[in-house]
Amino acid sequence: MFRIANIYSWKEKTMTQSSKETVYKPGYYGKKRLSISAWTDSNIKKWSKDQENKKQEEKKPAVYNSICFSRQIGVGALEIADLLSEIIQYRVIDREILEHMAKDTELTQKIIAFYDERYPGKMSELFSMLIHEKTFIKSDYARQLAKTVTALANTEPTIFVGRGTHLILPRNSVLAVRFICSNEYRVERLAKMMDMNPSKAEKQLKIIDNEQHQFFKTVYQKKEAPAEEFDLVINRDYITEADQAAQIVACAYKQKFG
Repeated sequence: MFRIANIYSWKEKTMTQSSKETVYKPGYYGKKRLSISAWTDSNIKKWSKDQENKKQEEKKPAVYNSICFSRQIGVGALEIADLLSEIIQYRVIDREILEHMAKDTELTQKIIAFYDERYPGKMSELFSMLIHEKTFIKSDYARQLAKTVTALANTEPTIFVGRGTHLILPRNSVLAVRFICSNEYRVERLAKMMDMNPSKAEKQLKIIDNEQHQFFKTVYQKKEAPAEEFDLVINRDYITEADQAAQIVACAYKQKFG
């Protein structure tokens, strides 16, 4: 059986390092973000308020399209997602939030309950369809992650960053974007951002790359992310400015979904 502890083993390793050492956290790029508890509290309040406002609305389920970012760690995808969010006014849900919610079944059930109150039985229907179509959803963790992503995607328009969300959601409702770059680009970016020497940055990236590889192998039975899985592949070696990349994704989204 898949064990969540194996996915996060790299975190345990980094915690044993000296407290004086700088450890890179995937997605970090210098912007202060809400803590997980603050994010969940604010969103539960928002969902509760939305429920009250929408009780009198038509019972036909809203259909939301999502943007799913897949990336090499250290390529700068979360920064691009935040800039894209400012353009199209979609919320951003990153790897850290997904990891937290995939471990917190009670929190995911709250979201599903909000949705079921408006559209009784619809979430169960969506998830049953997902289980039937996605053969990789076998472990308890994979099922919980799939429930979490499905519930979040159906509550409001979302930009997902990481954790293979493009593999979970219906492909026709997703703009799947892959961000790649050379190893040199990642090492240079991380070393500069974290103020560490390049050899240390490269070492940390190797640890996190291995964790990401193990995650996809265990959860999705995949060794790589082939280009044909995606609507768009952006190489940060050549599209170096984050705002340029965000504008490209916004344009692609508009062209696909209008």
